Amino acid sequence: MMEEEELEFVEELEAVLQLTPEVQLAIEQVFPSQDPLDRADFNAVEYINTLFPTEQSLANIDEVVNKIRLKIRRLDDNIRTVVRGQTNVGQDGRQALEEAQKAIQQLFGKIKDIKDKAEKSEQMVKEITRDIKQLDHAKRHLTTSITTLNHLHMLAGGVDSLEAMTRRRQYGEVANLLQGVMNVLEHFHKYMGIPQIRQLSERVKAAQTELGQQILADFEEAFPSQGTKRPGGPSNVLRDACLVANILDPRIKQEIMKKFIKQHLSEYLVLFQENQDVAWLDKIDRRYAWIKRQLVDYEEKYGCMFPREWYMAERIAVEFCHVTRTELAKIMRTRAKEIEVKLLLFAIQRTTNFEGFLAKRFSGCTLTDGTLKKLESPPTSTNPFLEDEPTPEMEELATEKGDLGQPKKPKAPDNPFHGIVSKCFEPHLYVYIESQDKNLGELIDRFVADFKAQGPPKPNTDEGGAVLPSCADLFVYYKKCMVQCSQLSTGEPMIALTTIFQKYLREYAWKILSGNLPKTTTSSGGLTISSLLKEKEGSEVAKFTLEELCLICSILSTAEYCLATTQQLEEKLKEKVDVSLIERINLTGEMDTFSTVISSSIQLLVQDLDAACDPALTAMSKMQWQNVEHVGDQSPYVTSVILHIKQNVPIIRDNLASTRKYFTQFCIKFANSFIPKFITHLFKCKPISMVGAEQLLLDTHSLKMVLLDLPSIGSQVVRKAPASYTKIVVKGMTRAEMILKVVMAPHEPLVVFVDNYIKLLTDCNTETFQKILDMKGLKRSEQSSMLELLRQRLPVPPSGVESAGSLSLMAPTPEQESSRIRKLEKLIKKRL
Repeated sequence: MMEEEELEFVEELEAVLQLTPEVQLAIEQVFPSQDPLDRADFNAVEYINTLFPTEQSLANIDEVVNKIRLKIRRLDDNIRTVVRGQTNVGQDGRQALEEAQKAIQQLFGKIKDIKDKAEKSEQMVKEITRDIKQLDHAKRHLTTSITTLNHLHMLAGGVDSLEAMTRRRQYGEVANLLQGVMNVLEHFHKYMGIPQIRQLSERVKAAQTELGQQILADFEEAFPSQGTKRPGGPSNVLRDACLVANILDPRIKQEIMKKFIKQHLSEYLVLFQENQDVAWLDKIDRRYAWIKRQLVDYEEKYGCMFPREWYMAERIAVEFCHVTRTELAKIMRTRAKEIEVKLLLFAIQRTTNFEGFLAKRFSGCTLTDGTLKKLESPPTSTNPFLEDEPTPEMEELATEKGDLGQPKKPKAPDNPFHGIVSKCFEPHLYVYIESQDKNLGELIDRFVADFKAQGPPKPNTDEGGAVLPSCADLFVYYKKCMVQCSQLSTGEPMIALTTIFQKYLREYAWKILSGNLPKTTTSSGGLTISSLLKEKEGSEVAKFTLEELCLICSILSTAEYCLATTQQLEEKLKEKVDVSLIERINLTGEMDTFSTVISSSIQLLVQDLDAACDPALTAMSKMQWQNVEHVGDQSPYVTSVILHIKQNVPIIRDNLASTRKYFTQFCIKFANSFIPKFITHLFKCKPISMVGAEQLLLDTHSLKMVLLDLPSIGSQVVRKAPASYTKIVVKGMTRAEMILKVVMAPHEPLVVFVDNYIKLLTDCNTETFQKILDMKGLKRSEQSSMLELLRQRLPVPPSGVESAGSLSLMAPTPEQESSRIRKLEKLIKKRL
C-alpha cells in the first residue's frame, strides 16, 4: 500500500511539473544550465546508466548517493530561504499601492489647477480681442458696402448711358459698355430681391432687346430682302453693330448671318432657276464660277464688316453648296431621261473639283455633324475625274499592267467638303453602272476578236508562260472603275459595280480562257486505247503542237494570275464599300471558275502526254514475252515513252516557270494516270517467260528512274523532286516491280509461292493473283488449287503473314532461279 501511494504521488508530481515548451524555453534562457537534472526531457534510467556505465563502477555507489543527498539538502535550503523571503511581500505590495494612489491624487489636483488657469487665460484673451473682432467685421462690411455702392453707381450710370447710346446708334461705344454692364450685373444676382436692383436688371434686358431689334432693323434696311441693289460698300455702323451682336443673344447673330447669306444668294436662285438653260448639268461650271465671283466680291466689300470668327465667307459657300445640291437633285429628278453618262461624269468631275477648291480655301469649321456624310477614304489625289491636274497615281492607273496589290494606297487628305454637293449624283449613278456594263461587254468582245486575229502566243521557253495581256487590261479597267465609283459613293452603287465585275470575270473565264483551250481528238481514254490498238506499232497519234502546248500553259498562267488578282480585287472592294455592306462583297464563285480553268488546263496537258505514251504501252502488251531469249538493254517502247516525256515536259516546265506549284500538280496527275495504266498493260503481257519477266523488270526500273527525274528532266538546273510526287512514283512503280518479282518466282511449292505473293504485294487479292497466274501461263486447272490456297491464307493476321513470308524467304530455291536473280541485279547495277 505504501508503494502504491508513493507511485501515485510521483505521477501527480510529474503531472504538475509538466511545463509548456514556451515556458521551458524561457527558463532555459534565464537560467542556462548544462546539468542533466535541469533538462525537460530528463530520463532517470539514462542518468543512472551514465553514472554507472559498467559493473565495476558500482563500487563507488555510496559516494554517488552521498553527493546526490548533499545536492538535495542544498536545494531544500534554497527553497526554504526563498519561501521565507516571500512572507513580507504582500504587506510591502499593499504599502507600495497606497503610495501610488496618493501620487495619482496629487497629480490630478495639479492638472485641475492648470485647467482652471487656462480657462481664466482664455476668458481674458476673449475680453481683450472682443473689440478687435468687432472692428474687423465693421471693416469687412464697410468694404463690401463701398464696393457694392460703386458697382451700383456704375450699373445705374451704365444703364443710363447704354439707353442713350442705343438711341443714338453709337454701337462702337455700346459694345464696350454693354459687356461691362453685364459683368457688373453678375455681382447683383444675390440682390435681385431688392426692387431697385431688379428694376435695373430689367432695364438692362430691355436695352439688350432693343439693341437686337434695332440692329436687325439696320441690317434689314442696309440689305433688304426684296432690294433692287445692294449698297456699294460696308458700313462702320454695321461693323460696330456686329461687335454688339457678339455680346447679345446668339440668336441675333444667327439671324443677321441668315439674312445676309439669303440676300447674298438671292441672285443665284433667280439666275439658275429650274427653267433656265444654265441650270442644266452641261453648264454646271457657271454655277461654280458665279459663287467664286461672289466670294471675291464679298472679300472686297464686306470682308472687314463681319468679325473674322464669324467665318462669313465659308458660311456663304456652305449655304451655296446646300442650295446647289437641292436644286441639282430636283432638276435631275425632273429630267432623269436626259442624263447621259458623259454628261453625268462631266458634272461630277466639275463638282469634285469645286469641292477640292473649297477644301483648299476653307477649314470646314462651320459644318455641322448632320450636314454631310464624310467618306472614310476620299483620296482626291487619285480622283479619276480630275483632268485639270493629273496626279502621279492617275498616270500609274493609265499605264499599270501589274497586280492590284502592288501600287501603294495614297494617304487620303481630310476633305470636309467631300460630297457636300456631289452626293446629289448618287441616285443617278445607275447610268454610270449601265455604261460600265456596256463598256465591259465591248471590252470582252474586243479581247475575243483580238485573240482570234493575233492567234495563240508565241512559244516561250526562256522566262515561263506568258500571261495574256488582255487580263491585265481587264483588271486595270476594273481598278479604274472601282476608284471612280468609290469617289462617288461607297453604298449601293459599289455593290452594283461588284455585280458587273462578277459577270465579266465569268465571261472572261469562259470566252477567253476556257473557250480557247485546244480540243482533244477523243472524248475518253477508253476510245483512245481502242483506236491505238488498231494502229500499227510505232505509229504516231494526234497530239498537241508546240504552239498548242504553249497556249495551254499561257491560259493556265493567266487563270492563276486572275485567281490571285480576283482575291485582291475582293479585298479592295471591301476596303472601299461601307462597313454595313462588306458581307455582300463575295467573289468566291469567280475564283472557283478560274480554279476550274486551271484544273482543265492541267488535265489537258496530262491527257496529251498520256495519249502520246499509249502506243508504246500497247506495243509492250503485244510483244511475245515468252520468246525473249536474253536480257538486253531497255526495250524500244521504254525509249519511246522517254522520248515523249523529254519532248513535252521541258516545254511545259519552262512555260510554267512562274507557277511552279501547278507544274508540280501536272507531274502528280501524270504519275497518277500513267502508272495505273502501265500496270494495266503489264497484266496484258502474257504469257511471260523467266527471261521476259527479267526484261520487263529492267524496263520497269528504267521507267521508275525516269519518272523520279521527271520534274527536272532536260533541265540544266537539277532540282530535287517534291516529296509528295516522289512518294506517288515510288509507291506505284514499286508495286509494278513486285508484280514482276512474283511472276519470276517459281510456282512450286505452292505454299511458298502464295506466301511470296502475300509478302510482296500489300494490296493482294484474288483478282490480282489471277492476273499474275495468267502472266505465268498456268492452266486453269492449276490456277484453281492455287486460288483456293490463297483464300485459305489471306485471313491470317498481319503478324502471321509476316512470319509466313519470312519462312518462305528462308525456304530453299532452285539454283537456276538464284542465278537469274543475281544476273538481273548485276545488269541493273551496271546500267545505274
